[in-house]
Amino acid sequence: MISRRKPVVSQEAEQKFAADQALAARFDELLAEARSAEQEMHEAQVANAPLIERHRLAKRLDTVLTDTMRAAFAAERVAIGPLGYDDRIYRRKAKATSPVRVWSAEAERLLTMRESHRLTGIPRVPRSAVTGGSDEFAPGFQPAGPDAVTTR
Repeated sequence: MISRRKPVVSQEAEQKFAADQALAARFDELLAEARSAEQEMHEAQVANAPLIERHRLAKRLDTVLTDTMRAAFAAERVAIGPLGYDDRIYRRKAKATSPVRVWSAEAERLLTMRESHRLTGIPRVPRSAVTGGSDEFAPGFQPAGPDAVTTR
């Protein structure tokens, strides 16, 4: 009778697993922060807040959604287990289990939400508002020739 050895998990996989566990543990906190950021952005839109403020809130929501999405993907890897870092077949089989599918769906939902927000939810700010109203050339730049196009 041939006995199968239990697969050994590498030290690197154990370290990645521990890091993912720490990040996944923050998922609920990050999700609550994302909801709060989304609510603040919505309130600013309803109140017709200045464009700079809406832009700042939209960028904050983008950052929080990114962190939350990363935590969801980390939770997916934690649900797979440490062997999934080294063994692609094990990882592939584990992705078909219910707990992993739940985290995969949540991570993909957050990824889609973040990408949609990046495409349509971040208001564009005029360049003059970002640079403090300065529309000067870069230091040391001189237009070439008498027919050079300038902004003034």
